[in-house]
Amino acid sequence: MNNVLYSIIGILVPFAGTSFGSSFVLFMKNNMSQKFQKIMVGFAAGVMIAASVWSLILPSVEMAENQGVISWIPATVGLILGVMFLILINKLADKIQSKKNGKKLNMLLFSVTLHNIPEGMAVGVGFAAALTGNSGIEMFEAMLLAIGIAIQNIPEGAIISMPLKIEGNSKKKSFLIGVLSGIVEPIASVLTILLINIVVPVLPYLLAFAAGAMIYVVIEELIPEIHEGEKSILGVVGFLVGFIVMMVLDIALG
Repeated sequence: MNNVLYSIIGILVPFAGTSFGSSFVLFMKNNMSQKFQKIMVGFAAGVMIAASVWSLILPSVEMAENQGVISWIPATVGLILGVMFLILINKLADKIQSKKNGKKLNMLLFSVTLHNIPEGMAVGVGFAAALTGNSGIEMFEAMLLAIGIAIQNIPEGAIISMPLKIEGNSKKKSFLIGVLSGIVEPIASVLTILLINIVVPVLPYLLAFAAGAMIYVVIEELIPEIHEGEKSILGVVGFLVGFIVMMVLDIALG
């Protein structure tokens, strides 16, 4: 198998992870209790915060250091821009969408999809480097990166499709939307390979930008929902489980 074919397969691997995670919705019960919903919202928040730190901010810092840039600058600038961008998106959503739950789900879907773009670009950088043959990165290392991101994408696919089902969408529609949230990764990977010289310098900023967007959604949309209705620690438990799962995946597969 030649390196080009390996690269094509590798680029599609993270998308497969998101699709697999989205398929969890197909096994959900039709009627979900409020307790389960609190757990799911907490789990989604935990996954997103852990992903923001280990999948986005720390790689942004490390990549900036490797580029000879002051390490905290891209992360700081990216985070601020990401939060500001989501504030603007949220204001637009308030004008367009009056239904609160629908807006929240749209924000969740948007932020996770946005987060998939720099991850796809990181995969593209790995395979572009391997294809050059003189970068010190072997094809199997690029493939391991793609597999690692694919495994991390499994819970992210689930936190898109399952809340959609809870809000009344069909299992099939929820699954398809979850799958589509991951399609941006292979697209971003291919564009990165084609535009490698342009993309690499700004990738640390894009990683932190996506982290800022996700953090905003957690603080503005998910955490308030955890505290709605009857007081319960289930949302906190869900957050802790989601955070630990994503943290362990990121560190183990780092």
